[in-house]
Amino acid sequence: MLALCPFPDLCHAAPAAITSAARQKFIPALLALLGLAVIAHAQTNTSAAKNSDALIIDGNTPGNVYALNRNVVVRGRIEQGVMVLGGDCVIEGRVEGDVATVGGSVTQREGSYIGGDVMVFGGVYHHGKTAPGRRPSSTTVMYAGYEQELREMARNPVTLVAPRPSPAYLGQRLLAVLFWFVASLALTAAAPGVVSRAAARLQLTAVRVAAIGLLGSIVMSYGVLASLRFLPSALGAVVGAMGALLLVVAYLFGRVVIHASTGRWLQRVLWPGRQKHSETSALLLGAIFWAALLSLPFVWPLLVAGLLVASLGLALTARYRFGWKPETPSL
Repeated sequence: MLALCPFPDLCHAAPAAITSAARQKFIPALLALLGLAVIAHAQTNTSAAKNSDALIIDGNTPGNVYALNRNVVVRGRIEQGVMVLGGDCVIEGRVEGDVATVGGSVTQREGSYIGGDVMVFGGVYHHGKTAPGRRPSSTTVMYAGYEQELREMARNPVTLVAPRPSPAYLGQRLLAVLFWFVASLALTAAAPGVVSRAAARLQLTAVRVAAIGLLGSIVMSYGVLASLRFLPSALGAVVGAMGALLLVVAYLFGRVVIHASTGRWLQRVLWPGRQKHSETSALLLGAIFWAALLSLPFVWPLLVAGLLVASLGLALTARYRFGWKPETPSL
């Protein structure tokens, strides 16, 4: 559950949205740290005992402190912030900036001070019985759900792009095939003409559809970010929700069209002599094909991005028919 609590009311359960300032500071650092973690994991194979050693910060540190897969104990002074991925952070001294953990908890001892925000994902924020030393304008962002999963993900970020084969993962892939097959059947039955025209357009003008989708994704991304930054909070939230709804609907529509086109192509390849093919089998083949492709390690994020761009292009170039036809007068 996500909790955004202005100091000193450090609630742990009230759902709210992350402030734009905290989001702008936290997300770029998190992405950079995840990238460094993936590179470090691919290049080195450090023992778990060595990684579990705590990093103790004494004296005065002029910049930021980053830690991967180890605990951090701050006993001195850090002029900027601390970010820990896959470990806990204990503040016994003074941190002038933000303190953030992913897959770990933050503990603030008596007499310590944190000048910025506290952001905890996959852990909790502990402090003494008295009010902790915090700046009055600072905030606390905490997501305590899926603590063990986030901790494992933070300690081994490679699993984000290279999931480990397991019965649970195989079951998820089978459920994905079933979900997209049922969704494809439902949408094709509800709007067969729209899906058929979109599939034909994808085969004839794939480059144009991809270019429109890429342009639309760029405009929508920057437009939503600009609305969240410059518009009032309520209006910015409405614009963001509309953008997210458009993205979900476009992705659903585009995936169904891509499944239909892929299934028809597979039918022509597998059964070249057959004149007529079943539409149901085409949708099933397409769902199985893309579920298998999206299971490839290190490649599936690029495939998802390509599917999202193509789906947005198909949704923006689709021809919809609105309105009711006038009834023919009976004689």
